[in-house]
Amino acid sequence: MKKQQINRKHNFPDADLYLECVERIRLAQADLEQFEQYGYDRERLKKFLAQCEKFRELPGDDELVGEQMIMTDKKYDSAEKLKSAIRSLMTRVAMKYNNRSGRYRKFGTAKMGDMTDAQLIFCARRVVRVARQQIDFLAEVGVNENIIGRVSTACRDFENAVNLQHDRVAERDIAVERRVEAANKLYEELVTLSNVGKDIWAERDRTRYEQYALYESNNEQKKARKAKSAEEA
Repeated sequence: MKKQQINRKHNFPDADLYLECVERIRLAQADLEQFEQYGYDRERLKKFLAQCEKFRELPGDDELVGEQMIMTDKKYDSAEKLKSAIRSLMTRVAMKYNNRSGRYRKFGTAKMGDMTDAQLIFCARRVVRVARQQIDFLAEVGVNENIIGRVSTACRDFENAVNLQHDRVAERDIAVERRVEAANKLYEELVTLSNVGKDIWAERDRTRYEQYALYESNNEQKKARKAKSAEEA
């Protein structure tokens, strides 16, 4: 059963969420005496701040995508080296057999440039196997274990590069999920802290109340400023 995707509970960018949390923690530290009347003590604030710092240290998506791109580039480079090794061997095979013959076609290298990663790996393994079966016949055109081994080694390197790329893709998916989970926990605590702060100052100081208010978009901020101006008028 496929795991259900975790959705964000807010529309803050990660950097903004961190700053919003740290700013509200700073306000709460100044109002700690009042917060303690709600059971929100210094230890809870410390724990919240520690969660913020842990969240800040998580790798961002740009970093993860960059790693993924590096592995993709390495995969492409390995693919070209493998194709080059296969072409070198097939040039020798073509010298021995007509490239329209069954013996040539047996290697299965037609349209190699259009092959998927899996098809290219499968093709390389077949080339190695068929070349070894016919090595006695191909010896006169220079096909030997060194030539075949070059294809075999390049195939191993390419397969390893493909696996590493897949690993980076999976690692990014896991990291994104963990980041969303951590962000949601921060946001939940931020909402709790903000609600306490607003309740403390709701009837006492409108400016302090507004400092605890959360606005997740410029439109909401404009509405809040407009409402405040209307009240003052």
